[in-house]
Amino acid sequence: MKAFLPILTSTILAFSAATADAKDLIRVAGNFAIEHSSSLAMGVFKTELEKLSNGEIEVNIFPAQQLGGAAENVQAVKLGAIELMWVGTAYLTRTVPELEVIGLPFQFETREEAFSIVDGPVGAALDGKMAAEGMTSMGYMELGFRQLTNNVKPIKEIEDIAGLKIRLQPNETHLATFRKLGANPVAMDVKELYSAMEQGVIDGQENPFAIINVAGYPEVQKYVSNTGHFFDFISVVANEKWFSGLDAAKQKMITDAMHTAVSFQRELAAKQDAEALDKLTAAGMTYTAVSPELAAKLRELTSSVAVETKSRLDAELVTLLDAETAK
Repeated sequence: MKAFLPILTSTILAFSAATADAKDLIRVAGNFAIEHSSSLAMGVFKTELEKLSNGEIEVNIFPAQQLGGAAENVQAVKLGAIELMWVGTAYLTRTVPELEVIGLPFQFETREEAFSIVDGPVGAALDGKMAAEGMTSMGYMELGFRQLTNNVKPIKEIEDIAGLKIRLQPNETHLATFRKLGANPVAMDVKELYSAMEQGVIDGQENPFAIINVAGYPEVQKYVSNTGHFFDFISVVANEKWFSGLDAAKQKMITDAMHTAVSFQRELAAKQDAEALDKLTAAGMTYTAVSPELAAKLRELTSSVAVETKSRLDAELVTLLDAETAK
């Protein structure tokens, strides 16, 4: 990380010099593939904001790990080296552990349920937790229901998961879930994932179908199942000091443009997810649907994880979550 930051700084300075005549410059970093719905949504953000500001604000988008991996982007935004990022919410849980409350196993049945939580009082409370860490939440996009892939065997029963070395995001709740399933979970930044699978360092990973597709994982993975064990979000986050330092008119333009982008992404994400499984099987992956019996076993084995996670988080937030979920 120490070696990365000077490189990031010099890269940003070079871009800043090239656009010195711009009245305002916003640099936005992400680790998702260019074809992913979230990266396309950032293109919408750029177009909308530059239009709303009559060209007075220029937006430079850096997708596909151009400014480092997810963990590096989080640090860069916290430090103010870049203004904005879009990142899997799990990468923020080491900084804001309360975000784990929206990443519990088998928490949501539908994407509509998931967004009703982050768009309501729970999301507002989490935004406050992020602000206390120097980050302004700009909205939640869909990452989606996470599905399991591996290179060893099709997942037909719970015993097939036992012993598999599975890459997960750096999220304690996620790691605990796979330990309960008997797997050997490994926290790893996404920038290392493809090569780790290609070299056999790990057996598999878990991601939404659309991510598995656009990231090229069928090239290095054989089996895929619709485990749907977590519904995951993408957080759009700004450096709080930078954003609060803008005048009210510019803040509104940015939030309005981001609202348009997030709405666009959620709609496109649902479409991409629906189409992705066919693309995975067409690319050569073997699909094994999770049986009702296996689904019930997965829920049973991981039921204690939610209880354990909630016990170490803000009690007031947990009470709010339970109340909103009950609705």
